[in-house]
Amino acid sequence: MHRSRRYTAMGRINEIWMSFNASEKRNIFFYIGGIMMYKLGLEFFNGSITTLATDRFNSANTFTKLGAASGVNQAAQCVGAILIAPAVRRLPTRTVLAVAISIFALMTVILLIVDTATGGKLKQAGAAKPSYGDWNPNLIFVVWTLSGISYGMVELIRRVIPADIVGGDVSKLRRMDATVHIFYEVAGTAGAFASSSAISRFGNNYSFFLTPVFFVFAATSWTFISALNFKTHKDIQEELAQQGLGDVDLGKSTSQNYLVQIALGVRGFGESIYVGAKLVFTNRRFIWLFCAYSLALYMHRFLENSLAPAFAKRVLGTSAWSQIIVGGSNFGELLGAASVLVLSDVITTPVPWLRLDAILLNIVWILPTFARHATKDVSWACKIAACFIPISFGWAAGDVSLAAYIQSALSDSQYTHANVSALGAVMAFLYSSYIVTNAVLSSVLGKVFDKDFQQHGNILHALKTVGGAQFSIASAIILCATFIPRGAFALNPKALGTVGLKSPNAEVGSSEDADSENDEKDIKDGYPDTPVLEKISS
Repeated sequence: MHRSRRYTAMGRINEIWMSFNASEKRNIFFYIGGIMMYKLGLEFFNGSITTLATDRFNSANTFTKLGAASGVNQAAQCVGAILIAPAVRRLPTRTVLAVAISIFALMTVILLIVDTATGGKLKQAGAAKPSYGDWNPNLIFVVWTLSGISYGMVELIRRVIPADIVGGDVSKLRRMDATVHIFYEVAGTAGAFASSSAISRFGNNYSFFLTPVFFVFAATSWTFISALNFKTHKDIQEELAQQGLGDVDLGKSTSQNYLVQIALGVRGFGESIYVGAKLVFTNRRFIWLFCAYSLALYMHRFLENSLAPAFAKRVLGTSAWSQIIVGGSNFGELLGAASVLVLSDVITTPVPWLRLDAILLNIVWILPTFARHATKDVSWACKIAACFIPISFGWAAGDVSLAAYIQSALSDSQYTHANVSALGAVMAFLYSSYIVTNAVLSSVLGKVFDKDFQQHGNILHALKTVGGAQFSIASAIILCATFIPRGAFALNPKALGTVGLKSPNAEVGSSEDADSENDEKDIKDGYPDTPVLEKISS
């Protein structure tokens, strides 16, 4: 009975919660409260601006522009991350996070102000479409770019603050990340469905009026988090003085000028991508991640940001219903994250989840069939949402477990570099690869939707090519990539090379040491003149 209970979701969550001390529980409580408010506001904004773009952009290039705007938004997130990084060193993380979300709230009201000032009105009950203000639809590019910068600020800090709350304990970090992800997706699912209802009732030019409200609630909740381990420059100097090191000048090592730190951040970001690319492409342990992580993430974003809006607008005739479809996708992510949490002791590597993800991508082939028979009824949006649940289930399970794999492979400082973190470099390269892929292909493939609609009055051909064919090719690539790491030919491998083995006291000459040496040999033999990262000798 006890053993079966361990593998229930509630029992697992309770076990995780009890592993934190009182201070950590308090901080996690306020952090999760804020993250749920943040996700609710984000779903209202993303749903509104996506449907607003599909309705306002010229029908001849609707999805070409939508893809371009989405790509620019994600590129702007990198800029936001660079801008906010120096602030994290100057102020407590909770303060920077609260300020960042407040700036995001201000960015989201720009369109509300512009639309009202130019004559826009709330959608009247029973009206077929909203009453838009007299403003150029290309303003969406500006707003989406500015909000992308703010979004990048928040997303960067979201990845920093968990370590501040629970310290460097990898086990606690994984437990916290999994728990937060579940609540995050609960809010995301509710927010997506609520956003669709708000768009239908108020119009997509006003439906996100709740976004700044939710963001303010998030900022308020996050201010209750402790200052954690933050220390001011003055505090550090006082500690050095007490240790007899009062003559140490911290200013010599790092400039306190914010602009200088931004410049250093830009250089560091570029170097991280360069080092990360060399580490990924010269090591068997990581080379498969380019397909398993970056390509899989692109397919998931294309599913939600391109296929869902295109089907809702061109097939169902109501752009607001794309949020119902996204709601199904978010629910699938929730189930995927929960499954990884519950089965973490049974499925110890990301390979089984990634193979499931690759197979489930082919469900997209059902969209052309649905498009032939669909009527302009909301029930069809619900049917598509149901189809998206298993697709996003596979992606979320693979993504969560893959993040743990990357962290395990690099968190022990097995690889080091003079200027950048190995973990940060790999993640910077993989995420940048996804952004570039998404920015280019979303716009290019958006033209396929536009051209197909202009020529045939429907998007059946586009759903087969941009949808089915593209996803099947990606499925094959991801599936093949899962066989690259050592030990991956097993149906449910317990370890990939040295990652996942619970033998910290392994003797010299063991298979673990052999795999480590082989991983290093992959670099030297394949690229003898490019020393990627030095390996720390034990």
